[in-house]
Amino acid sequence: MDFGLAGRVALVAASSKGLGRAVAEELAAEGVHLVMCARGEEALAEAVASADACGPGDVLSVPTDLSDPGGVAALTDAALERFGRVDILVNNAGGPPTGKFEDHDAAAWQRAVRLNLESALELTRAVLPGMKERGWGRILNITSIAVKEPVDGLILSNSVRAAVTGFAKTLSNEVAAFGVTVNNVLPGFTRTARLEELAEAVARAGGASREEVEAGWRAVIPANRLGDPREFAAVVAFLASERASYVTGVSIAVDGGRTRALY
Repeated sequence: MDFGLAGRVALVAASSKGLGRAVAEELAAEGVHLVMCARGEEALAEAVASADACGPGDVLSVPTDLSDPGGVAALTDAALERFGRVDILVNNAGGPPTGKFEDHDAAAWQRAVRLNLESALELTRAVLPGMKERGWGRILNITSIAVKEPVDGLILSNSVRAAVTGFAKTLSNEVAAFGVTVNNVLPGFTRTARLEELAEAVARAGGASREEVEAGWRAVIPANRLGDPREFAAVVAFLASERASYVTGVSIAVDGGRTRALY
């Protein structure tokens, strides 16, 4: 299937590893020019080289702390200076710490909001006017199946990612007539460094091994396995494509059937 993405420009946040890196590589394979960012410069450089080898597009690397409003502004400025536009925005950020409500003070909540909500708001604010003017744009938020079924021990993530979902649904209605779609993609239990950290935390809290924790997860997934980041990235690429122009305001789970909700 031709996704019609060759020559488009995508900004993929937090793209040095995990889901963000997989999305960047998938879009690169479709001929998309990329802007990639992350805090760790060494990991980012490795991811940029990998994405660059996936397709013919140019790749711009911008080391960025997404929790810093100044860093987000510098990122979008660099993207617009290099390419003149951003057609596809993939909002993504590392998950906040695990723990229960009483484990997190006010500062922890503020950090989670800055990283997972405000970064999406500011990135969107910077690129949306150009999308509306050109009559084409894709805004995709990587959130979590926790917005449909909150996960125990992830109160920060459950709360802030739900806020992103409300923002996206409302915005999608405001910009649909301009040819801009806004969607959320919800990863389930997918093999990433973040999932390994979560497995370790759950194992410590429950006195089990990481292997036992992962086996428990697989047991409640109808596909009976954990996901691969490339499977998730393929859905993001479709939603970014010309073929998905009539899909907006939705939250799509990529979870092997784990989510039991009807919608």
